[in-house]
Amino acid sequence: MIKILGISAFYHDSAAVLLTDGEIIAAAQEERFTRKKHTSDFPVNAIKFCLEYSGCKIEELDAIVFYDKPFLKFERLLETYYAFSPRGLFQFIVSMPVWLKEKIFTKKVITENLAKIEKFDKKKLNILFSEHHLSHAASAFFPSGFKESAILTIDGVGEWATATISYGNENKITILKELKFPHSVGLLYSAFTYYLGFKVNSGEYKLMGLAPYGDPESEETKRFISIIKDKLINIKNDGSVWLNQKFFAYTTGFNMVKDKEWEKLFGFQRLKDSASIDQHHCNLAFAIQHVTEEIIIKMAKEAKGITGSDNLCLAGGVALNCVANGTLLRENIFKGIYIQPAAGDGGGALGAAQAAYYMYYNNPRKVPEYDLMKGSFLGPEYTDKEIEQTFKKYNAVFRRFKSYEDLCREVASLIAAGNVIGWFQGRMEYGPRALGNRSILADPRNKDMQRRLNLKVKNREGFRPFAPSVLAEDCNKYFDLPAESPYMLLVGKVNENIRRELTENYNKLPLLEKLYFERSSIQPVTHVNFTARIHTVNKKTNKKFWQLIKAFKDLTGYGLLVNTSFNVRGEPIVCSPEDAYRCFMRTDMDYLVVNNCLLNKKEQKEYENKEKWIIKFQMD
Repeated sequence: MIKILGISAFYHDSAAVLLTDGEIIAAAQEERFTRKKHTSDFPVNAIKFCLEYSGCKIEELDAIVFYDKPFLKFERLLETYYAFSPRGLFQFIVSMPVWLKEKIFTKKVITENLAKIEKFDKKKLNILFSEHHLSHAASAFFPSGFKESAILTIDGVGEWATATISYGNENKITILKELKFPHSVGLLYSAFTYYLGFKVNSGEYKLMGLAPYGDPESEETKRFISIIKDKLINIKNDGSVWLNQKFFAYTTGFNMVKDKEWEKLFGFQRLKDSASIDQHHCNLAFAIQHVTEEIIIKMAKEAKGITGSDNLCLAGGVALNCVANGTLLRENIFKGIYIQPAAGDGGGALGAAQAAYYMYYNNPRKVPEYDLMKGSFLGPEYTDKEIEQTFKKYNAVFRRFKSYEDLCREVASLIAAGNVIGWFQGRMEYGPRALGNRSILADPRNKDMQRRLNLKVKNREGFRPFAPSVLAEDCNKYFDLPAESPYMLLVGKVNENIRRELTENYNKLPLLEKLYFERSSIQPVTHVNFTARIHTVNKKTNKKFWQLIKAFKDLTGYGLLVNTSFNVRGEPIVCSPEDAYRCFMRTDMDYLVVNNCLLNKKEQKEYENKEKWIIKFQMD
């Protein structure tokens, strides 16, 4: 029996994964335990969880695999600083002590941190290092149901590579083509994320959500697209790109772009997290999303051409761009597409472990019928006893249901009555999407629900769309999507028969008017361009969530719910029952469900003192 621990750390989204004979036993991001969103800290808590959940001791591990090669990354940094010198001297002075103290000596850091968990013989520790993009490729191909497949990985940067095309067959992956730093689709998209006032490495999905508010027919939008292609980037037929470093600062500074140069091209930069978003910003967001999709399609066609495969696996941070994924799906370049649900660096921990299991140890691969991710429900779960102890700690008032069917009927009726529900069940999701185990749920028929969820529950930007979780068998009743979307990574169109008629000047409306214009009978999950980020719920992979949606359908005739992650702005998705209760108490959620327990906000003794909970959370 081979046991392997995979680790990612030191950039963002640190995580740990444990495999036993190729099976994914446990996986989690460190942020869920420390409550520091996108943390780059060494994942001590995630590792501890993986070991405890699997019942494995450190001495029993056959290998510990880190998701990239620090020395190659250090080489890239040194060569970049040298190539652009004397620019970047300040960044060099700031960065080098960190590298010389910690990152170069990753093996030592791993050993020292594991020693904090339990004692072991350091001499017996087998520490391996996988290349960054091989880790991404492995994380997508090996869990997929494909015997062989083209593999496309796209992100900001690994060691040198920023994108790769590979071919996976049985238990081997061969990298066929690489795009190298500083030319990067991920960094290009992040540059616009920065310029539009969102945080790099976490706000890219906000940019993606803002893009549909752009007017594709406006002269400004067309001009922005032309400027991007003429000034910033040269796109080759194979999807490779060349970025004009005259306009970028990420190689030598701490900013993404040269602000003054970009102001000449695109107008003034939007201030960070500014409340003000005008049509100018929307059009710029549309332009870069459009260009990014064009590049991805070209890369996918190149992958098809050089591999000849009918299948495609996707990973890397850019693979989380579900709008681009939906466009790629509709191009029909491949018969099958599989996207790793933890496509970013957190998923690198999984890929590193799998690359070691199949390629280093040369173990045969059993191609799964569906996929090996178990619905991505790979994190911690909590017993009824632990849950009740948490509630007693906070003097919480709750009702326990003996029958899960009765609970579903009760919650479905509460949702139908306009209530917002915090929904906490079983094992936590691995990856950035809430897939029905750590979710906030609401009625998709309620046309005002998007406004309420954004402003009073999630405390986030009002323009942000919400996803529908729909019974897999009912998906085509509401959406035009030619494939299942079990991990909320595909965007499809809302069917015309449930759309509302638009005014002639719809595309010219200001953001807020367009946002609140009634577009369909499922308004909260219908984006301004009639798209939806779809989550298909299969009875086989998440029976409990499926049962709840089915109960809502039996009551209302609608086989879908509004689903958003169980957290508020700036906070990771909740992990424990305590996280869930605290989040519930400091927001305008009406009810909380934790396993078979139901809590009514109005029955809680601290109901009238929400400000206390907000202050308590901030101090903790």
